[in-house]
Amino acid sequence: MNIRAALKREERKLEEQLRKLQNQLNGVQAAAKALGGSVSRELAGVKKRVLSAAARAKISKATKARWAKYRNEKAKKAKN
Repeated sequence: MNIRAALKREERKLEEQLRKLQNQLNGVQAAAKALGGSVSRELAGVKKRVLSAAARAKISKATKARWAKYRNEKAKKAKN
């Protein structure tokens, strides 16, 4: 198998995908420009998700438990 030829084929495929995506991006940008500033205002209004304190604590506790388990298993392997 000629690796160089395979890489060239893959490069051509990726360049074609890039060309298609660039065309799509240009279309979206043109549509946004035609609509005016309304698109940017809508995107700016998206709010960030916020976790409650209880949810953050639950995630923290689970993470600490996972790391403790990992460290214990690692210590057991080191002893053997």
